[in-house]
Amino acid sequence: MQNTLETSSPTATSRGAIILHVIAAGIALVGLAEATYLTVLYLAGETAVCGGSTDCFQVLGSAYARIGQVPVSALGALAYFSVFSFATFAAFGYPRARILLAITVWSMFAVTLWLLYVQAFLLHAFCRYCLVSAALIFLMAGIVVATPPSRTQS
Repeated sequence: MQNTLETSSPTATSRGAIILHVIAAGIALVGLAEATYLTVLYLAGETAVCGGSTDCFQVLGSAYARIGQVPVSALGALAYFSVFSFATFAAFGYPRARILLAITVWSMFAVTLWLLYVQAFLLHAFCRYCLVSAALIFLMAGIVVATPPSRTQS
């Protein structure tokens, strides 16, 4: 019977897994910066600089850009911060962090698919920031899939 400290302690992690987790953490920081920017703009009542594209304004100003009074970008910032934290802990060999990383990334992936559907079929407009975020999430999902399993310590 193992005690709980043993199951939450770091395990040996392959060099490839460590590199992939560090890359995922870096991607999450880029996403966090973007989501934070959009959240601050929303809270300040400003509009995002979209290079003259009206599509961006249409998407970010739609009812789909918030849940109640909470902007979706704020939830995205929270999710990106979680991915950064879990990827960092996973790089140090914490097995629960790998599980939480996968759950968070796949949840973000599912929400991204929904938001892409909304942009394509309901709003008929695409936000550049949203597309960059989708690309970042697709990259993180690829990293989760590509990460080799951790080695267990004897």
